Amino acid sequence: MDGVTPFPGGDVMPRPAPLPHPVQDLRRAHRDPRVPAWPPARGIWWRRAATFVPAVTTTGGLAWAFADWLSDGGMWWLEWLLLALVTATFFWVALSVATATLGLGCHLLHRRGGVRGAVPPLDVALVVPVYNEETADVFGNACAMMMALRDAGTAHRFDLYILSDTQDAAIALAERRALATLRRALPPGLRVWYRRRLDNSGRKVGNLRDWLETWGGAHDAMLVLDADSLMSAEAIVALADEMAADPGAGLIQTAPLVIGSETVFGRMQQFAAAVYGSLLSAGLAGWAGAESNYWGHNAILRTRAFADCAGLPRMPTLMRRRGALILSHDFVEAALLRRAGWAVRFLPGIGGSYEEPPATLIDYALRDRRWCHGNLQHLALLGTRGLHVVSRFHLLHGAMSYLLSPAWFILLVIWALLGNGPDSVISYFSADNPLYPVWPEMSGVQSGMILLFMYAMLLAPKAMGALAVLLGEVPVARFGGAGRFAASLVAEIVLSILFAPIMMVQQVVAVLRTVAGIRPMWSPQARKGGDYGAASVLKFHALETVSGLLLALGIAAGLVSLWLLPIAVSLGLAVPLSMLSGRRLARLMATPEMVDPPAILRLARASRAMFRAADTTPIAAE
Repeated sequence: MDGVTPFPGGDVMPRPAPLPHPVQDLRRAHRDPRVPAWPPARGIWWRRAATFVPAVTTTGGLAWAFADWLSDGGMWWLEWLLLALVTATFFWVALSVATATLGLGCHLLHRRGGVRGAVPPLDVALVVPVYNEETADVFGNACAMMMALRDAGTAHRFDLYILSDTQDAAIALAERRALATLRRALPPGLRVWYRRRLDNSGRKVGNLRDWLETWGGAHDAMLVLDADSLMSAEAIVALADEMAADPGAGLIQTAPLVIGSETVFGRMQQFAAAVYGSLLSAGLAGWAGAESNYWGHNAILRTRAFADCAGLPRMPTLMRRRGALILSHDFVEAALLRRAGWAVRFLPGIGGSYEEPPATLIDYALRDRRWCHGNLQHLALLGTRGLHVVSRFHLLHGAMSYLLSPAWFILLVIWALLGNGPDSVISYFSADNPLYPVWPEMSGVQSGMILLFMYAMLLAPKAMGALAVLLGEVPVARFGGAGRFAASLVAEIVLSILFAPIMMVQQVVAVLRTVAGIRPMWSPQARKGGDYGAASVLKFHALETVSGLLLALGIAAGLVSLWLLPIAVSLGLAVPLSMLSGRRLARLMATPEMVDPPAILRLARASRAMFRAADTTPIAAE
């Protein structure tokens, strides 16, 4: 390759093209003078009103109904707490329904964006940070994307950078073998680079910072990919086209579909994303506008804008003099770009963007612990100067997505204590103790109506997603036919109801670990699923199992409402359900990508097989 600079350890990189990446001051607002003027999205505030007003109104109605019930005999502190928890938790449910409704409206109106006419070509870097990953999968996906881009015939120029933070010597050797295989497999002219950091300070943020400050100046834009990311050439070119046509865009995010899993839990995530996720994505894009969010991968970023405006400081802490790393860096980087004046756009209509889901419930929970720690950090960043109000809301939403689980758990405990009116657990404490309120009696019918209403709100986005499939352009045949689609729909709903209480408890654990200062381990995701024996699963789900058994005993004794039986069953059976989550599934919950795999997925599978076969081949002398 031309312009190759030798590096220690066998790295193959181009000549340096440094780009300053200053650390941002969160206490001072910042505006980038290079940002060109760009028009705001038309009707954006109408769409935001159409989403948030119904959510607030519905929440207010439910809060009024609860306050009217609880105010019989006066309001005690515990009743105020119950009212606050109901209001806080239900708002986010109502917002999800309103977002899906907006998405359904956009879907039915067939609103689509697109680039018209010729656009100036960009020099784009495909950047793949890796850390102790499955080498054949990473290089196989990368090879497939570069081969597809070669055949796309675009005017944009693409370089591939695999930026390794791998610390395992055996995996590092496998990466070197894979690099040699990749360079042999790709035709001349396709530029592929590899660099391994021996000191992986700063984790992914530090990895990208090192690349920006050494080579970032050579590229107009960078497409950030995860180790499991896969994108079609059409998707990559579309992102480059959109950025070239929109000089005010600092970041453009796609909506990756999850693919590649054959376990019960993985298939459930894939089916949900294919059927329901598209509406939520369309609705989010509708009200977020130019203040959208970033999920750290499968997005294109304007390199100089990101370097100038999104350099992350360390979190100030009482325990560490240097401060802690900002773990969920992507939300913060998007907020800083928008603060500087750059548009951050979300274009879910660009298809062909993929990632892999956690294969089992335990793998999902372990990943969630890392995400929880990072998202709760956002609470300390809400006061950052100069952020747009929607960017602040994204930060708050990220934190609330985890704080809601402890709130739901407290509500579950209160509901269990209230039980069946006079026969409730709390009646044993309230009779002679003035510190406890005398709760107004709620009949079994009232409890059931509230529970049914909550379930209806939770299931509404799923119903709208199924309706969108039936009315959409993707025929049901691509889901395996009408009968298979209906059975898959029922299976996904039943499984999501069964898994939801378990995931709630696991998120409570994640929040408690974060509050206690237990730092999550930085380890690669077990994308094929970890190997967990019965004893390990029982230890992992001990809290859920005990909670479920206590609920079941309360129901059997007549002290706890029978309407909580589904939750008691889920928690009590957490161990067998968790083991079920990793079992292979044959036919149910099929997605279009499974029934008729896209060309890029077939190419990636063939490339992965090639790299696995070549893994033992000695590295050729260079």
